[in-house]
Order: sequence, then structure tokens, then C-alpha cells
Amino acid sequence: MQVNSSVFKAYDIRGIVGKTIDETFAEHLGRAFGSQARAAGERAVAVGRDGRLSGPGLAAALIRGLMSTGLDVVDLGAVTTPMLYYVAATRGEHGCHSGIQVTGSHNPKDYNGFKMVLAGRAIYGEDIQALRRRMEAEDYVKAPGRSALMDIFEEYKQRIGGDCKLKRRMKIVVDSGNGIPGASAPAILRSLGCDVVELFSEVDGNFPNHHPDPSKPENLRDLIRTVQSTGAELGLAFDGDGDRLGVVTQDGQNIFPDRQLMLLALDVLKRVKGGTVIYDVKCTQRLAPMIREAGGKPLMWKTGHSLIKAKLKETGAPIAGEMSGHIFFAERWYGFDDATYTAARLLEILSASKDPSAVLNGLPTSHSTPELNVPCAEGEPQEVVRKLLETAKFPRAREIITIDGLRAEYDDGFGLIRASNTTPVLVLRFEGQTDEALHRIQDEFMAALRAVKPDATFAAAAH
Repeated sequence: MQVNSSVFKAYDIRGIVGKTIDETFAEHLGRAFGSQARAAGERAVAVGRDGRLSGPGLAAALIRGLMSTGLDVVDLGAVTTPMLYYVAATRGEHGCHSGIQVTGSHNPKDYNGFKMVLAGRAIYGEDIQALRRRMEAEDYVKAPGRSALMDIFEEYKQRIGGDCKLKRRMKIVVDSGNGIPGASAPAILRSLGCDVVELFSEVDGNFPNHHPDPSKPENLRDLIRTVQSTGAELGLAFDGDGDRLGVVTQDGQNIFPDRQLMLLALDVLKRVKGGTVIYDVKCTQRLAPMIREAGGKPLMWKTGHSLIKAKLKETGAPIAGEMSGHIFFAERWYGFDDATYTAARLLEILSASKDPSAVLNGLPTSHSTPELNVPCAEGEPQEVVRKLLETAKFPRAREIITIDGLRAEYDDGFGLIRASNTTPVLVLRFEGQTDEALHRIQDEFMAALRAVKPDATFAAAAH
């Protein structure tokens, strides 16, 4: 099997349909994954897909490949990625700890890909490369398998409704961006006791209104306008496959995920005394002091949803989150990132207040840049970071953190340069407690970067 190695990313498999991935690729992936699952003692695997136009064909081919290895395939149809994770987390007694979601996540509409859970853990890095090698060698187990359809929606809705209780009715706007959450999230939030104004709930893989990526401010304009015109208390936006959440207030403020995590972590720490809260290197400096003040242990970790999930399992932390919008609850939930469940937990907290927007806007904030990207040649970002770690000096910084790139902590802000795990770019982020501090830190970092990469220029990241 000839494969394009560029589609095997750090946390998933992703490419352009018809160019780098197609139905033949999907069937061979099914054979390779099925062979790995059989080797791990698995008997069954769940398959779901998002709302992309190429999803049905790729999922059918994937299922054929999985069945050819002797597995029982649980076909969930069109569901969010978290609904697929939910099945893999709750069907262990049936020998189904594994799942594959056919999803292009937040990529443009001509992309699609595969997020995978094998024997109860999200696979990444070397595990994904092992699948590539197995496909290239066509080293597959062969045995007859079966498939059966399963509708998980009602059970999943009741599980969330049984866990999250609102103190009062709330009027909210939900923008699903024509992604797959539109088929489930508004109904689940209504069942909790919300009056839901829906935007773009119709699942349409052409994404005719705006791209379903709430991390980009331009994709929140319709939501902000509708919150203001309907007098709603809050706006929620989902990404294309339902594992990331955007939140906006009545006055149009975008509550970034690291600030969402502040509120959610403080709530969790009321019940889990002394619990660890994990967050990635891109998060605000203001998070750690809040966690400590609430009696928790802050733990900064590497960026990447699979890496954070693994750390959550290893440490037994009750909650984790990253700047990109993935929030993970192990307290009351299963340790995976789920935007519908995160929305329910957020609403549970905010329903205790008469003015949810004031609660959200009152969370500590700083002056910060969006994520900035410096384009590089393939393999260059890691080399640039290595040189920076050797040569860069930040005399005014109180601490240098090197768990994922280089982050310098100052008394009044931080700077970060790291290599992206998914594309050949350097990822930069700067924060200052004043505008002046922000610019000073950014200037120091850019001077250090240009000393090792003179042609470095950046733009706001396109997710």
C-alpha cells in the first residue's frame, strides 16, 4: 500500500480527500487498526463520522476494513467525536474500548481524517506511525467480522442530564456552524432547561455560513450579534466535530478557553480538595495563582489533546484544559474532551448567578496576542527551538520552562515559542499584565528568534 506519510499527524490522521486520503486508504486503515486492536485483545470497535460530505464513503470503507480483521463493528452513524469517545469509555464490558471517528475537525471542507482510541486510550505519535508501517507492509489479520448500527443519542443525552443540573432556566444562543453538533447539542441543552436560540444547526458539509472553528474571532460574529438582538444571557459556539467550545458574553466578549478553565476548575476544586489542574503551555499566567488560591495544584503540560489526556490518566487529575478549546473532565465524566458536556457544566455553574456575563467578564484577564505562527521549512521548527534553548538569554525572566518549546515567565507576563506538532510552523504567544509589558516581552522574544532565524515573520494563526 502506497501512502502519503504527511497525513499521519501527531494526534490523528488527516488529509485532503481525493488527493492524500480516499476510500482505499480508509479501508486499509481499517485493516491496520483492526489488526492492532486484535493484538491488544479487543473484540469490538465503534465508528462514527462528522457531517462532512466525504464522511459516509470513508466510514463505509473503514468499516469494511475493520470487519475484515474479525472485529465486531458498532456503527454509530453521524455523531460528534465525544459521542464516539463516550461509547469507547462505557462499553468496556462488551470488549469495545476502541473507536475511530471519521472527522476533519476544524480543517477546510475538502479535508477529512480519523481520530482514534485504541484499548481505551487516544493514540498519538509512535502509535500512529506504527499504523502507517503496517499499512505499507499490508500486514493484516484476516477473519470474518460483523457490523451493527447503534443510536447512542438518547443514552448520551440522559447521561449528561443526569449529571448536570441548572438552578434556573437560561436563555442561550447556540451556533453549531453547520457542523455535526447541530444534530445533538441544542436538544441536549434544551433538556437541561435552557431556552435555546439556534444558529446554523442544519448539518451541511459545505459550511455555507462560516467555518465551524470558534477559536477564530470572525466565526463568532453571528453569535455575538444574535445574543445581543435576542437578549440571551450567553452564546455558545461548537467546532465541526464537537470537542471544542467557544463562549461569548452579552457585551460581545470572547471568553477564551483558559479563562473558561478558571471557572470550571474553581468549581471542581470545591469537591476535589487539593486536586491537580492540568493546562497547556499556551495558557494564561493568571491561571496558576487562581488554582493555588483555591487549594489546587497547577500543572503546566505539553500542548496536544492526546498528550493532555495521557497526563490526566497518569496523574489522576480531575480536570484539564488547553488554550485551543479542549476541556477534559475526569470528575463526574470520563476524561475526554467534550464541548457539549463542557457547555452543560458551565451552564450549571452560571445558572446560580443572575448575571452570567458579569461572572465571566470578572475572571482575571491580561493583554495578550492571539496564537501567532511563523512559517518554516519542514523539520525547521524543532531545529529553531533547539538553537533558542541553547543561545537565547532572557535576563529579566524569573523562570524558563522547557517542557514544550521555550516559555519565559516574567513578573508581568510571559512569552512562548514552540514547534507545532501538526504543521511546519513555530507557534508564538505573548501576554502582559499591561500593554507595555506585552510589547516589551514580544520585542525581546522576536529579537532572540531573529538571532537564530533572521527571516522570521509571523501572522495570526489560521486554525
